[in-house]
Amino acid sequence: MAQQAPGLPEARLGPVVGADGARSGVGGVVLLLPDGAPLSKRRPSPLPYASLRPLARRLARAGRDDGLAAHVVRYRFHGWNGTDAHLAEDANRCVDEAVRRYGDVPVCLAGRGMGGRAALHAAGHPAVASVLAIAPWLPDDDRAPAPEPVKQLVGRQVLIVHGTTDRRADPELSLRLAERAKKINRTTCRFEVHSDGHALRQHRAEVMALASDFVCGTLFSRRFSRPVVDALAAPPPLGLRMPLAAGFGRTLER
Repeated sequence: MAQQAPGLPEARLGPVVGADGARSGVGGVVLLLPDGAPLSKRRPSPLPYASLRPLARRLARAGRDDGLAAHVVRYRFHGWNGTDAHLAEDANRCVDEAVRRYGDVPVCLAGRGMGGRAALHAAGHPAVASVLAIAPWLPDDDRAPAPEPVKQLVGRQVLIVHGTTDRRADPELSLRLAERAKKINRTTCRFEVHSDGHALRQHRAEVMALASDFVCGTLFSRRFSRPVVDALAAPPPLGLRMPLAAGFGRTLER
């Protein structure tokens, strides 16, 4: 395990969003993992955390009646940093912290960009029930010393959402990973957001609705919307290339 740099804070959960109006305490936790960089030992910027706050609030509202607590994770470092995999290690530590704080409740890891990669890597934690990877940054398998692992996804429900015009995180790489994952884990699906980039701004409402539907469905056994059901049930490659187009989000609203 990597040594803690002097003066650098530990990975931790950010302030809780939601769960205050729940009828009977916390019933599930979603940990939001911010974007990062491939290599960086500097302290994280506040901007990636701020960018996930709207999603945290949206998820907390959607899961309020079931007692959903949402936290944006605070990393130690801004970068993944090769085999140290600092962001994935921090995600694991924060799942441990969530279990200590809330007890035996299901956890969803929801990450954006490099945080999406961290969510996928940390899925093997026993408390993790599901993974949401939004525009995940992944290394090119042709150049990496080893392919991205997928065995830790067995038994988890996995949703990958990626814009087709993403110039920062190659959508083809998340498709390759989803195809590999689906061979050992049928509850893997991937939605393509047509003509949208890394930030998914064009179809933001639709992506938010899709995320809320998936997180609440996997943590609280709610019925999924029809598009998510179709994507999870369909054989490859249909279940990996489900389109997300303008107006789609309205079918996900409750």
